[in-house]
Amino acid sequence: MAVQASQAPAAAAADAPATPRPQDLRIAIVGAGMGGLASALALAKKNFTDIHVYENASGLGFVGAGIQLAPNLVRILTRLGCWDAIEKGATEVRETSIRNGATDEELTHVHMPNIRKMYGFPHCTGHRASLAGSIYDACLKEKSITFHFGHTFDEITAYEPRVTFTLTKRASADAAPETVTEVCDVFIGADGVKSKTRTQIMGALGHEASVEDTGQAAYRIMIPREKMEHDPEMLALIDSNQVTRWIGARRHWIAYPVENKTIYNMSSTQPDEHFAAAPSATYTTTGSKADMMSVFSDFCPLVQRLMDLVPEGEVCEWKLRMHKALPTWVNGTVALVGDACHPTLPHLNQGAAMAIEDAAVIAEVLSRAPDNEPATLHRCLQIYEFIRKKRTTTLVDLAAFSGRTLHLGDSKAKEERDKMFADSKKSGANVPDKWASPEVQKMIYSHDCMKLAGDLFEGLYEIL
Repeated sequence: MAVQASQAPAAAAADAPATPRPQDLRIAIVGAGMGGLASALALAKKNFTDIHVYENASGLGFVGAGIQLAPNLVRILTRLGCWDAIEKGATEVRETSIRNGATDEELTHVHMPNIRKMYGFPHCTGHRASLAGSIYDACLKEKSITFHFGHTFDEITAYEPRVTFTLTKRASADAAPETVTEVCDVFIGADGVKSKTRTQIMGALGHEASVEDTGQAAYRIMIPREKMEHDPEMLALIDSNQVTRWIGARRHWIAYPVENKTIYNMSSTQPDEHFAAAPSATYTTTGSKADMMSVFSDFCPLVQRLMDLVPEGEVCEWKLRMHKALPTWVNGTVALVGDACHPTLPHLNQGAAMAIEDAAVIAEVLSRAPDNEPATLHRCLQIYEFIRKKRTTTLVDLAAFSGRTLHLGDSKAKEERDKMFADSKKSGANVPDKWASPEVQKMIYSHDCMKLAGDLFEGLYEIL
């Protein structure tokens, strides 16, 4: 009897229901861009077991142009286990040259040879397809992640006790479109600058969330190495580890090699003429080579020759849109990430990095939830917003400021800016182009959002 008595409590304990873990939550993610893919992967790496990604497209065919991969981003990609694949085609940045667009005169030169040593991770340039594709490939290795392609998010119909939402499942050859209703514990809106999730959260809370034109657009072009090899100036650019920016009134080009220096990537910013004249729900279109060359007709011969190498039909034009800072990113257990809550101008090259930082922080805070109650999850998402909002607002504002500084026309302000460029060439500090400024780089690159979330979680959980 003594043996049986001693075994009875153990048997009772074995029969007791397990305490719910945050990792058992059902997570829904709308959008399979950078923020959505990174959210899914970061949650899977925190052992969440029921992650669903809903994407309007019928599959993920990754396109786009070059992208800068700064140390704060590389730090996260390394921890998520997908940096090694990306690094194989990346070029490590060791310097940047900022030049007068019209004359090609160098305004300043910033050497960056010690970025890897200073921050523990390199600053590289790569291809957006490589970044997104590598994160997606890592997601496919996680059994906890299920992708639902051909599903267009429609609306959130209930925020409590669990989130209920509807989607339209695209028609197939043997089936008509159908409305699908889903339920989840946490809903992540990673649906970009045109986010329906943002519109619905703000509407439910009595706020407006309209997207606004910035008055700016961008061209993106990619030049194969073989087209540049005949020109010594061009060959020097693609063989370098340099980011080059040519600046002029209201316009600039930024350029760098990608894909093991087999492609030269160029991206511009200029006044929006074509989208403004013909508004459309589409933010990208095939641009006119003739129009592009006309917009930059007063830039130097080197830039002219580079633009001329691009075949007609391979110029991508991109409309730059934003919205005002939101009062909140969270309603109940619904939260926004990336461009859905803080779209930015590209002048700091931190858009994708901010979305992926958001994803990493959401995974950190949800994994620390003490229970699975909706009120607890809401508090965790408030911590996510608290940790991220000040930083993203700072970077968005800084990118806009840098753009205004780069695009000055003839004026006293331009004279002062160019003197600052000249001074920075001697001192290595206070660069007006904030992307290249060592002081700004230190603020951005040293940031470890995952560690910060871990360090602050308990204290914030008590007060929020």
